Amino acid sequence: MPKSNANLALKGLDEMFSTEESRQEQKRKQVQQIPIEELFPFKEHPFKVLDDEAMQRTVESVAQYGVLAPLIARPRPEGGYEIISGHRRQHAAELAGLDTLPVIVREMTDDAAVILMVDSNLQREKILPSERAFAYKMKLDAIKNQGARSDLTSTQVAQKLSVEKVGDDAGVSKDTIRRFIRLTNLIPELLDMVDEKKIAFNPAVEMSYLDESQQRDFLQAMDETQNAPSLSQAQRMKKLAQEGKFTYEAAFAIMGEAKKDELDKVVIKNDTLKKYFPRSYTPRQMEDVIIKLLEQWQRRQQRQNER
Repeated sequence: MPKSNANLALKGLDEMFSTEESRQEQKRKQVQQIPIEELFPFKEHPFKVLDDEAMQRTVESVAQYGVLAPLIARPRPEGGYEIISGHRRQHAAELAGLDTLPVIVREMTDDAAVILMVDSNLQREKILPSERAFAYKMKLDAIKNQGARSDLTSTQVAQKLSVEKVGDDAGVSKDTIRRFIRLTNLIPELLDMVDEKKIAFNPAVEMSYLDESQQRDFLQAMDETQNAPSLSQAQRMKKLAQEGKFTYEAAFAIMGEAKKDELDKVVIKNDTLKKYFPRSYTPRQMEDVIIKLLEQWQRRQQRQNER
């Protein structure tokens, strides 16, 4: 048989044994240009898309070069496509005025989509504690739903392995995963304070064991005393809650205590200092200027006392 006829025969066999569904699936795996209005965010997407300086830089890059890395999306039953990876790129493209975006379309189950969405977004350089908390929880639930070890009869063993899997993928311990997931029990106001670094991570984990009413009492006590909880204070309030002895008055008394490390320390917030210095100044440069000004002030005080 001539070579050309052999190729035709092979092509005919490929067509015979491939289904229309497989051909459509192969086509969908290729990069497509999708109208931006047909792209929708992932349901309960835990990662925030902020209009900050980083986003402005992304918008400028997209306006100049376009979107270089394709988004990943899956078809929606009601039409259009659900973004799995690329929410920030989609928003930047929208702000830059683009009409279409390069997208790799994949058919995926809900659980597989959640896992890919979490893994692709956790590669970002800056991730807020609340984002990690809900992302880890979503991925853990998805792995459990998949029944990764359906041969196991013990749900406790299966759950332990699931937590270890999330930790291994993220490069952290299973205990760290569990502690981040605890943050999802915080009321939104307290979780925002964790993101804003007004409450440290470890005290926040302890406060997550309080119920919603107790957390709101603590929030009021924190606001009225203008103090953030130390780890020991948070642990004491957690213990009171577990013993059924937590009250607003108890939280106020604990939060009103002077912390040992604050008795000999004066703290000036960065936002306060930045008002008086050029944006280019580093913390060390600001400290040097402050020390020089204090030395000048001290010399003036000494001269006045000598008169």
